[in-house]
Amino acid sequence: MPTPRLAVFTVFLFNGALFLSWAARMPAVATQVGATEATLGLALLGASLGLALTAPFAARMCARVGARKLIVVGSAVTVVGVPALAFAGSPLHLGLNLFVLGACGASLDVGMNVAAVAVTRALDRPLMPQFHAGFSVGGLVGSLGAAAAASVGWGLTRHLVTTAVIGAVALAWVIRAVPGATGETADAPKDNRPVLKRPFLWLLAVVTLFSAIAEGATADWSALFFVKERGLSEAAAAAAYAGFSIAMAAARLLGEPAQRRLGPYRLLVGGALVAAAGLALAVLVPVAASGYVGFALAGLGLAFAFPVIMDLAGDAGRRADGTGGEREIGLVTTVAYTGFLLGPPMVGGIAHASNLSVSLGVVAVVIALMVPVVLLARRSRARELTPREACSTPL
Repeated sequence: MPTPRLAVFTVFLFNGALFLSWAARMPAVATQVGATEATLGLALLGASLGLALTAPFAARMCARVGARKLIVVGSAVTVVGVPALAFAGSPLHLGLNLFVLGACGASLDVGMNVAAVAVTRALDRPLMPQFHAGFSVGGLVGSLGAAAAASVGWGLTRHLVTTAVIGAVALAWVIRAVPGATGETADAPKDNRPVLKRPFLWLLAVVTLFSAIAEGATADWSALFFVKERGLSEAAAAAAYAGFSIAMAAARLLGEPAQRRLGPYRLLVGGALVAAAGLALAVLVPVAASGYVGFALAGLGLAFAFPVIMDLAGDAGRRADGTGGEREIGLVTTVAYTGFLLGPPMVGGIAHASNLSVSLGVVAVVIALMVPVVLLARRSRARELTPREACSTPL
């Protein structure tokens, strides 16, 4: 049986692979349903609505039934819902399918992040970036698989069914090793701090909101950007997103020593600056090679946002017995999903009025706004802690 660390890493990989398998084929999906940038953006809104509306309930259920059961439910529907996208016949039909996928994705995301926090606490190591590297590696596998499927002429049905079957087999192998204990036990000390009244958590949520807008825009629109703005083929455009995923995966795999050396807040600030500069390079220099480099820098810079924020949120909810954090992760995750909710129609609407270069340039500005919010979060956390704890917390 695999170790809990490997099992949780595999769940992240599964999630990334299935998500990017269909996202990287977005040009083919758009053609299939006859969507423009604007109507496609509205259809993509379905996934974000499912994520945002389900995440609060997923966090509560995770505290009651445990991360493993939540992951099982989310992944079971995902392996059915992804191939179902190949049968969408209109933007509305696509949007409804994506809503179901988003709802199940919320359960999967909350469950795997809570399980990851349990492993990091058990091992007493900052491993969240490595777990999120699993999502990036999965995204790389999914996007490369999409590029290969497009280049050899595979239809959407054959490609997505194959991907779903492989993912289901991998998850079945590891699921028993995923931590499954609930966060709420009869003898566990209760944490009555009101989550909604903690400025620190809201500031963390805003950072993830901005990061989600950027990641969602890159995943959903990068292929169309390279096809329409840089004149690449669908296969080359899908492969271009691989640079983003490779950079993000590599950074996250090296995230433990980086976080130990710089601390979480410096890591977040530096990453935001690199990502904003990279995306600006991609849209301002009208050369395909610059686009590849720019998206790679964006992946490098955004690599630490989600894992470090989840780590900080879980730590903010940790109880004396070492459990807790589900509510805090649920709040941050819910707000983050509104970034996926706002991102697709925002980018699509701006692109419809101008072009994708302008809309992705706006996303670069959003990334840059992460810097002042991270600095405010650091101050807010210092005020929450006792003087002794504040002195011992890495900044």
